[in-house]
Amino acid sequence: MKKLVFILTTFMALTFNQNSTAQGTIVDVAVGNENFSTLVAALKAADLVSALQADGPFTVFAPTNDAFAKIDSATLTSLLEPKNQKALANILTFHVVSGKLTATDVVAALKKGKGNVELKALNGQILTVLQKDGKIWLKDQAGNYSEITATDIMGSNGVIHVIDSVVMPK
Repeated sequence: MKKLVFILTTFMALTFNQNSTAQGTIVDVAVGNENFSTLVAALKAADLVSALQADGPFTVFAPTNDAFAKIDSATLTSLLEPKNQKALANILTFHVVSGKLTATDVVAALKKGKGNVELKALNGQILTVLQKDGKIWLKDQAGNYSEITATDIMGSNGVIHVIDSVVMPK
């Protein structure tokens, strides 16, 4: 089982890291990767595209299309409506941290924090990063976990780390 998990994790990392040398902002990188089409649609609906094209630097914990698919479809559709723009922006900015934190930086912070580090997201809330079972996870405000499945997808204004579930703020 461990070999299967390793193989799948390696495959995912190689698939997503094909864009690791991509030029352009983190938004440009996301737009260029079909696995982030739902994220890109959400960024547009929340009117956050221009903010994430700014100089930054930013660290984005980016949910894939499969991560968004874990959300009830009616809820996701509702969040994309103009009347819910503020709620959607709150969720999306919970996935963004000011500064460029590469995988090496995250691992160093986890070592210093004895396997646990708190990051202040752009929405002002705390996002917890922790090491558990040999993997790196995000923990949201409700105690839900999202695994970081690929790292260090570089943009001109920051870095993207891929996560397998959408994390939710308060």
